[in-house]
Amino acid sequence: MKLRENCRYDLMTVTSMGVRITPADRQPVHTSRLYSMQATSAESNVLNVSASLGLRTKVLTRFVADSAVAAFIKGELRRRNIEFEGKEVDQGGPWGYRHQFNIADSGYGMRAPRVLNDRAGEVGRGLSAADFDLDRLFGEEGCRILHLSGLIAALSEEATQCCLEVARAAKKHGTVLSFDMNYRASFWKGRQEELRRSFSEIASLADILIGNEEDFQLALGIEGPPAGGSGIQDKIDGFKGMIERVRAAYPNASVFATTLREALSANSHEWGAVMLAEGEWHVEPLREIPVLDRIGGGDGFVSGMLYAILKGWAPEKWIQFGWATGALAATVLEDYGTPADEAQVWSIYKGNARVVR
Repeated sequence: MKLRENCRYDLMTVTSMGVRITPADRQPVHTSRLYSMQATSAESNVLNVSASLGLRTKVLTRFVADSAVAAFIKGELRRRNIEFEGKEVDQGGPWGYRHQFNIADSGYGMRAPRVLNDRAGEVGRGLSAADFDLDRLFGEEGCRILHLSGLIAALSEEATQCCLEVARAAKKHGTVLSFDMNYRASFWKGRQEELRRSFSEIASLADILIGNEEDFQLALGIEGPPAGGSGIQDKIDGFKGMIERVRAAYPNASVFATTLREALSANSHEWGAVMLAEGEWHVEPLREIPVLDRIGGGDGFVSGMLYAILKGWAPEKWIQFGWATGALAATVLEDYGTPADEAQVWSIYKGNARVVR
């Protein structure tokens, strides 16, 4: 896997931006009166580590014209050092377009988090590759890695086609393609055959494939790890077998990764990862981490892994840095981790929580 040189952008993604509102003090949604709001999407979460640490990133999206929520989202992206490009779409009246709302609490103890997605009228469902000058973005300006996720690729028929065309254009110009399956059953309802074909094409173009056992089984039809087993090593061996089957089906890719998570409570998880890179296995065994809010942990792993790849580090550091940025994301109420510097991430990886003065 060879990254392009002399590109304007290090990392780019296609996304549908929205907002998440979260009850204060880890309270449940159905009894809360006070909420905080953030701009979010799974794909922009993946850009955050690179953007925070000085690399140039960009989201390709759509906005509702003259919308206060759209203005909030743009302001938050600027604050996070993420550039954006997108068509402005007229709202079309009170029953027209809007940005998605994600209403989610953080859970506490044995009360698990609950997530409510409200995506009716979502402006990003109309995404089109024609919204963007792909030859300019990937040819003239250049991008080192394009990241796509299964959430945006399955959002609508239009968004699926957009992702396919953007992926083809990126590959034509030598951009490395990262694809996180992010399977959601509700998105696939009634579209299983169509989406299986589309996901298989994107996976066949990808250099980096990411997903858990459900993602690979249900999105690509790959046999998952066997059920049961007597311990963690059995589980890791099962994931390795699944990844080998993915590699055989999609030989263009050279990096395959999956996270491992066991929820002990809403506040405490065991967190690990498995990665096959350039034919070598790398494993981060499960370690217990404290959790303030679990949403975005998987995106945090991908975010850190892609940053490490962009920095040209050795593969064993890709999974280490990704493990630590995933753990970082779990310590904040936002869906993404914003490291102060690389040293902070490496301190998390080493388990060093001593004060820095």
